[in-house]
Amino acid sequence: MILSDKRILEEMDKQTIKIEPYKRECLGSNSYDVHLGKILATYDNNELDAKKHNTITHFEIPDEGFVLLPNMFYLGVTEEYTETHAHVPFLEGKSSTGRLGIDIHATAGKGDVGFCGNWTLEISVKQPVKVYKGMPIGQLIYFPVEGEIEVKYNQKSNAKYSGQPNLPVESMMWKNKF
Repeated sequence: MILSDKRILEEMDKQTIKIEPYKRECLGSNSYDVHLGKILATYDNNELDAKKHNTITHFEIPDEGFVLLPNMFYLGVTEEYTETHAHVPFLEGKSSTGRLGIDIHATAGKGDVGFCGNWTLEISVKQPVKVYKGMPIGQLIYFPVEGEIEVKYNQKSNAKYSGQPNLPVESMMWKNKF
């Protein structure tokens, strides 16, 4: 079951869902539109190693926009900071974004109960497309959780992405033991 607009507003009043900045016109009937932040990043090396810390370089999207290229992988960030304390948040692309050939996540569309931060976007494109800071990029939907949560994400000692800043964050796979 997905939360409706009224239920999202109720949960925001109870502070189990937080969205900053919040704009009423971005609330859909069962989702909230999020926007592309002003910073993108790319990995410094073309070959990545899952056991090593792969560094990234951040850059700001100019006012005139930035052309994303196929065969490149970009990390972006949502303009919005969110907290979700009692629901499972899912980030999906908007249909208008998809119709431009923009994918906003490779695999990580689901958040965890207790996620607090800006969402890092895993962006790839099918053909060159110009993007702009502040453009609608995705939508958050919220699912209720069945049962009690033992430890929320933001309370886990090994939560690698808790408190994400308003900058794209690179993979932290290298912190895992394997």
